[in-house]
Amino acid sequence: MSSSNIFNFIKRFSLLVTLLLLATVADSSRVPFACDPRNGVTRSLQFCRTSLPIHVRARDLIGRLTLQEKIRLLVNNAISVPRLGIQGYEWWSEALHGVSNVGPGTKFGGAFPGATSFPQVITTAASFNQSLWEEIGRVVSDEARAMYNGGVAGLTYWSPNVNIFRDPRWGRGQETPGEDPVLAGKYAASYVRGLQGNGAGNRLKVAACCKHYTAYDLDNWNGNDRYHFNARVSRQDLEDTYDVPFKSCVVEGKVASVMCSYNQVNGKPTCADPAILKNTIRGQWKLNGYIVSDCDSVGVLYDTQHYTKTPEEAAAETIKAGLDLDCGPFLAIHTEGAIRNGLLSEEDVNLALANTITVQMRLGMFDGEPSAQPFGNLGPRDVCTPAHQQLALEAARQGIVLLKNSRGALPLSTRRHRTIAVIGPNSDVTVTMIGNYAGVACGYTSPLQGITRYAKTIHQAGCRDVACGGNQLFGAAETAARQADATVLVMGLDQSIEAEFRDRAGLFLPGHQQELVSRVARVSRGPIILVLMCGGPVDVSFAKNDPRIGAILWVGYPGQAGGTAIADVLFGTANPGGKLPMTWYPQDYLSKVPMTNMGLRADPTRGYPGRTYRFYKGPVVFPFGHGLSYTTFAHTLSREAPKQLTVPFTTTTTTTSLNALENSTISGNGIRVSHTNCNTPSSFGLHIDVKNTGDTDGTHTLLVFSTPPGKCPTIVIILVFLRRAGEMAANFSRGQDFYSSSDHEVTLAQKKYGELVPKKKPLISKDNERAFFDSADWALCKQGASVNQKSTVAIETLRPKLKRTPHQQLPPRRPACTSDGENHAE
Repeated sequence: MSSSNIFNFIKRFSLLVTLLLLATVADSSRVPFACDPRNGVTRSLQFCRTSLPIHVRARDLIGRLTLQEKIRLLVNNAISVPRLGIQGYEWWSEALHGVSNVGPGTKFGGAFPGATSFPQVITTAASFNQSLWEEIGRVVSDEARAMYNGGVAGLTYWSPNVNIFRDPRWGRGQETPGEDPVLAGKYAASYVRGLQGNGAGNRLKVAACCKHYTAYDLDNWNGNDRYHFNARVSRQDLEDTYDVPFKSCVVEGKVASVMCSYNQVNGKPTCADPAILKNTIRGQWKLNGYIVSDCDSVGVLYDTQHYTKTPEEAAAETIKAGLDLDCGPFLAIHTEGAIRNGLLSEEDVNLALANTITVQMRLGMFDGEPSAQPFGNLGPRDVCTPAHQQLALEAARQGIVLLKNSRGALPLSTRRHRTIAVIGPNSDVTVTMIGNYAGVACGYTSPLQGITRYAKTIHQAGCRDVACGGNQLFGAAETAARQADATVLVMGLDQSIEAEFRDRAGLFLPGHQQELVSRVARVSRGPIILVLMCGGPVDVSFAKNDPRIGAILWVGYPGQAGGTAIADVLFGTANPGGKLPMTWYPQDYLSKVPMTNMGLRADPTRGYPGRTYRFYKGPVVFPFGHGLSYTTFAHTLSREAPKQLTVPFTTTTTTTSLNALENSTISGNGIRVSHTNCNTPSSFGLHIDVKNTGDTDGTHTLLVFSTPPGKCPTIVIILVFLRRAGEMAANFSRGQDFYSSSDHEVTLAQKKYGELVPKKKPLISKDNERAFFDSADWALCKQGASVNQKSTVAIETLRPKLKRTPHQQLPPRRPACTSDGENHAE
């Protein structure tokens, strides 16, 4: 062999060895997975055969497990089963507004240093934009799948939080879509659909989880904490408010999981109550997925609430109530003892495992090679992409709410306002902007950095932090305001004031913040703009009423691109169109509503004012749905609803229906809801024309409310439609159609307490099978069907949709009027 041939042989051999070594290293770095086709032990097992139905595969897998193995799969840090090729799995990951590292299932670092951090939920909810919510969910699930493929995240995400923001002091209100149950339900279904995808054959992209079921909205207030709190809630409030978002999650969003909460409801821990777990979530709503406990809540109901005498009883009661997975070690420790003592059967455990394993199989976790599955191609290049970060910016812009704008103080002008004093404890923050349950952001633009892109800035913090414990820095802030053409004060809260297990004591700005704002306002030579960065509402009546403060913006916690969005709105690059998803109450409201009082409806006899815009009619700082724009809109109702709607009687109450009018207990004109078939009313529609009458392009949203008759004193107003009309140029018109839907059920509260109460006696058909109602007088027994200019519907201008979507359906709930005007509990 010639020397050149020898050289070529050595070269080729070296290359082959290098390739083999690289392949070996790559193979060793691969994240192990179940049903690996290269594993001769497991590849022929039935549960690995993707051609079989999932329920058959799940049953096969459960049948191969020992009791001890089954029990260790009932907790979030599920064990591996090497003999079956099954890897350990951490169920707990979070994705409230971006992939988060709050749960142990997700780790940042290496190829995944961060993920796109969207605005906190309360901010995104202010956009009233269902298509935006779904698109955010889609992006978050893209990044979650990419991180799963890289071995640093799971596929089960315990988000979103869809509890009602009932009390303004709640530290976790920032995580929710606000106080309205219809809005919260629409958000829940939209975000869940985005996360889980629209995979064929019951497949899941990731598995979402709606939490915390139910009536959970107190963490730690005045000696009451969530571990001990017994929420006393009327059946009516549960039906028409607290449970609405969860039902929407399950029924409309098809969520794969629901989490039960720490608190008790009417004396029973939610995680041990079969009426709300097995009967409602899985029975009535038909959950296709698993039910998980909030972390350590099974232990809490035994150790803290002392609900059972023994830990084995606690394990048995929760599993038999419908709990499938314990976030915490309790079930792993005590379930075997419960079986041994005859409190629980192994079949009960099998049923729980069937629900969790089925979800894992729907995710493809037992389908072999991950890279060959849908979304298997996603990786580091699909996280923090320019498109994802642009969506985070757009979401922040859409969520900003213009609360006040006197004499056209905004937008600022780059020509007239060349030097801006930027003042306040939140003026140059980064991590504060992403709120809680966040991960590691791709990067940040602080408010100061955003404003600096438009003008020269003079920066003074004014306070060392949001607690603002002193006024030592105020002098420098006043000097900056004297020197600038305009002053922007970025004030508010952060997680040291409002957070999980940290409810607020009051609604005023913390410490000396109000003093700082007022002192700077007195000396500023240009317009004063107050920017409020916070999740919950604050009482800024002083600023609202101060003529020197020209404008107020609420930005919530605007996410990683918050500074850019704030600056864009300040200088008019973006036209604000967000609306408040919660009521901003005055401070003195708190003295009338203990946080422990779960009642929503006002009770004047006890001096109780009620809660949320639906039931509270006292003074507010800013109302639900409030938000201004740099342009103006006009709307007209161009097509009215029908004048008459038909409600058929139930076939089982024909005899009773002959005397239906005489059976009314609150009105001689009323008909009991239980005597009607409210599932088959006539559909109706209306058409609203919207016109941008200003000289600035802007977005527009319609909220349509229905107000019941005066005979129902415990019901005030119900949101029945929300619709975005899209970006509208100046002097541009667009029509919006709204249609009712006749496929919604009547709630239990309505069946038990409700009546149809028109102003005048309805006509009864000759065959006594139906009643005819004048729709200008009253609605149907659900959903507020009277919709015309003379009836009870109020129309407000709110933000439009990002994209035009099909007609919206009416919400699935309507509160009932009780027979005696009181709020009943069962």
